[in-house]
Amino acid sequence: MKRFYKDVTAAEQEGGWQVLLDGRTVKSQGGRAQLVPSAALAAELAAEWAAQGPDIDPAAFVLRDMADYAIDVIGNDREMAIRELLPYAETDTLCYRAEAGDALRRKQDLLWEPLVTAAEARLGVHFERIGGVIHRPQPPETMLRLETLLGGQDDFALAALRNLAGLAASLITGLAALEPDADTPALWHAAHLEEEWQAERWGRDEEAELRSQRRREAFLAAARFAALARG
Repeated sequence: MKRFYKDVTAAEQEGGWQVLLDGRTVKSQGGRAQLVPSAALAAELAAEWAAQGPDIDPAAFVLRDMADYAIDVIGNDREMAIRELLPYAETDTLCYRAEAGDALRRKQDLLWEPLVTAAEARLGVHFERIGGVIHRPQPPETMLRLETLLGGQDDFALAALRNLAGLAASLITGLAALEPDADTPALWHAAHLEEEWQAERWGRDEEAELRSQRRREAFLAAARFAALARG
């Protein structure tokens, strides 16, 4: 698609902030008003439009896609969005570790245990730690508590969390990345400890490294989106 506008601005509207192209308000991909909760996020959405060249590149709208998901999908069915997030707690990467005594297990305990312990204290839950790959369910009271906590998140935080938890294969990591003081690069490194462990042992593959880098960038972008939405 050719660029069809010249000026890009962001302005406060009734119910939030919105991007304007040549003075006309932008709609979501689902046709709804693309109202976002903060001036900071609106400014960054405007920057994505302003950065387009003569031909529009849909892949460059990383923040817009998350905003539209919040508006079009989560805004239409929050319960579905929460149901899709909860399985990331049942199979959380940080809870499934190598067998006791394994060298990888020592690294996992060193890096992951502080994150899990901090999450338990912050969220008021208990997570089962599992040695090996055999599935063991998390306590029902933990899952109920997490469902309640997710229900307290706004649509934009849930949209960010969908990407964060999915990319990390960990709801613990995703929720930690939503915290205002989160060290998101460190969280990404922790969630992908096993991948790094394998690369150190068996060597690095260029294509795998590129995929990992793209996933890391997407994770950081989701955390940034959540922070911008908070304003």
